[in-house]
Amino acid sequence: MTQTKGQAENGSVVLALDNITKRFGSLVANDDLSLSLKRGEILALLGENGAGKTTLMNVLFGHYVPEEGAIRVADDSGVLHELPKGSPSAALDAGVGMVHQHFTLAENLTGFDNIVLGTESLWQVWRSRRALRKRIDAIMHESGLTVDLDVKTAQLSVGEKQRIEILKALYRDVRVLILDEPTAVLTPQEADGLFIILRRLAASGLGVIFISHKLGEVLAVSHRIAVLRGGKKAGELTTASADKRSIADMMVGRAVPPLQRKPSQIGAAVLEFDQVSLKRGSVRQSLNEVSFVIKAGEIVGVAGVSGNGQSAIAALVSGLETVDKGSVRLYGKPMKTGDPRALVAAGVARMPEDRQHDGVVGSMSVAENIAIEDLHGKEFQTAGFIKRKAMRKRASDAIKAYDIRCQGPDAQARLLSGGNIQKLILARVLERSPKLILANQPTRGLDIGAQSEVHQRILAARHRGAGVLLISEDLDELFALSDRLLVVHTGEVMDAGPAEGLDRGSVGMMMAGHTLQVAS
Repeated sequence: MTQTKGQAENGSVVLALDNITKRFGSLVANDDLSLSLKRGEILALLGENGAGKTTLMNVLFGHYVPEEGAIRVADDSGVLHELPKGSPSAALDAGVGMVHQHFTLAENLTGFDNIVLGTESLWQVWRSRRALRKRIDAIMHESGLTVDLDVKTAQLSVGEKQRIEILKALYRDVRVLILDEPTAVLTPQEADGLFIILRRLAASGLGVIFISHKLGEVLAVSHRIAVLRGGKKAGELTTASADKRSIADMMVGRAVPPLQRKPSQIGAAVLEFDQVSLKRGSVRQSLNEVSFVIKAGEIVGVAGVSGNGQSAIAALVSGLETVDKGSVRLYGKPMKTGDPRALVAAGVARMPEDRQHDGVVGSMSVAENIAIEDLHGKEFQTAGFIKRKAMRKRASDAIKAYDIRCQGPDAQARLLSGGNIQKLILARVLERSPKLILANQPTRGLDIGAQSEVHQRILAARHRGAGVLLISEDLDELFALSDRLLVVHTGEVMDAGPAEGLDRGSVGMMMAGHTLQVAS
């Protein structure tokens, strides 16, 4: 992508957000925020969950209408023009593209159809399908973001859906590209591939806003860093002069306690997979003769590229699937798979991968969501009548103990940020003193402070004697928390051994399918 006559030079301002204020009732999400982006610049936007990052980007893209302020975007000649408020189509026409943290895909369409949707007439898509496909193939080849374009989006893994979102934005030749947690579901290799394409696009004149909680990525790919805290801009740093500590201090406004991982007493087996097979038509939903053991007082991490069978393991442990072959034992006895209620009653705590859709009921209150797994117990029900006062009491205690930032027990769960939804789930499952914990992507998309709190809670449960099955696509998280590591590839599980004796390279090789040691 080379500049043509009339285009502005790199370094000129391509985007300006001036004094943006956005309120939701009494909550001021953005408080007089100003931000600029230069052509050819990658600007990292950081802040704790609820700091106002996603709200600001939604204002820019036209999803929210600000009470105050203006947004200006440059044309090819570098002249800034004010955007109409609350108009995504105007933002798109001005060359603003956004990859949302939570997907905006049509699940019943293929990846190809999602990418070209809205860019061509149906007649043109039908006539020029081969040419359009060739263009998308070229983008995938350059970026490394490969995905099967002919599969219905509903059948894709979370990571594959994220790749479709990124490809959809790149396909539109955007002038300003906003990436909201784009690597949250990518492997390190996929993230590196994304950084390569971002640097190339920036060098050609694209302005990029990169929202991430991974400080290593921010330092690796950005030119400048802007930090939000409490809806206001806490400050800016040039990446060349920044380090993780200076960024973290500005983000959180306090010292983040280091992770204290102490030896624990290993007990009896709490979960055993014995030659378990699950055939469901796709790799991510299937398992092939998988065997592993989780004991009390240990964290067993599961590493793997998204879509290689992690979802099938999680579905079995959650009670959402039944085995086709083999057996699963819980506390040494056969586990009845396909029965979520029985597993909850047996002391299995479940932290689902998709906390928004599977972890909470968005239209229900915080109190209702915290009590939802105990509604049949005496604490919250008498003769079929719900004890609302008791539910609010537990919620109030949980809000205080887990620092759930909301407007009280009666606040709707959908209004909470991702980090606070995860804290709600932690409060619901950990306060029941579980014997087995399924932690599926427990800190995906969370800021440093929220990550630290989730990690400390999981380690505390391990110290109390719970067995933890930790499924994560963040290798740093797996190495920080796990006692042992398993690696899943195309529905098969390999035993990588104790985490302290491993390195990222060897685990990465196993994630790519190189067998080092088969689990027993």
